[in-house]
Amino acid sequence: MPDLQHLSINGNRVAFRLTGQGNTLLMIHGMAADSRTWNEPSKRLAESYRVLAPDLPGHGGSEKPRGDYSLGAHACFLRDLLRALGIPRATVVGHSLGGGIAMQFAYQHPEYCDRMVLVASGGLGPDVSTVLRLLSLPGAEAVLPILVPQFVLARGNAIGKWLWNLGIRSPRFAELWQAYASLADTEKRKAFIRELRSVVDHKGQIVSAGNDRLRLAERPVLIIWGDRDPIIPVAHGLSAHEMIRGSRLEIFKGAQHFPHSEQPDRFAKVVGEFLTDGPTTRVHGEP
Repeated sequence: MPDLQHLSINGNRVAFRLTGQGNTLLMIHGMAADSRTWNEPSKRLAESYRVLAPDLPGHGGSEKPRGDYSLGAHACFLRDLLRALGIPRATVVGHSLGGGIAMQFAYQHPEYCDRMVLVASGGLGPDVSTVLRLLSLPGAEAVLPILVPQFVLARGNAIGKWLWNLGIRSPRFAELWQAYASLADTEKRKAFIRELRSVVDHKGQIVSAGNDRLRLAERPVLIIWGDRDPIIPVAHGLSAHEMIRGSRLEIFKGAQHFPHSEQPDRFAKVVGEFLTDGPTTRVHGEP
């Protein structure tokens, strides 16, 4: 992906990456992540499409205002970003929390959304990892700085660099480490807590797309999931596939919560096929 670009939206400085030519793919990252999560698949997809990957407010190089981090607020931000860049429509690709934002965006602003790709998406059922449920509890903001000490970050970064130089690379570990390391930053940590509590409580996910909202989308939908996802269970993808008429389902065998990073070649291939094929074909992966 190219370097970050910046512009001002509603008085806040926001960051995004833009590459390629053609129809636009709007790539929405998940919680405690940023646009870098799309680096590898974007290299492939940018050969045929224009790829727009923003850092959501509170993430990456974008400002971290004290404000609304709900799905609806993020959906409005994406609409305003497309307007600012003069992009009339896009295929919306959302990972984890980004999947919930993608569904909200398609519901609130259907005129901007051509198709939708949901990658290990939130918002499709209550189940979520115990760690996220615990971090939603009162007092988590006081505990997080203790859980992300500077000496651990320094040692982890050094080990990661050493392994990289040896040619030992794990996309899954890199994604998890990036999310963990981001919580060392005070402003990112505050934004993370606000965002998490808008969608998760001690019982699990509190925001669900529901049958009516999914059916109202009325656009081609591709669902991608890893069969070993420990954060949001693959059963959510299977249920959504049955719920959304004409949807396609691809289950990536051996992948966990980051199928786009863990298997970028397959991800780019599947998304490319979805964008060029007719809207009613169903694609089933291996459960």
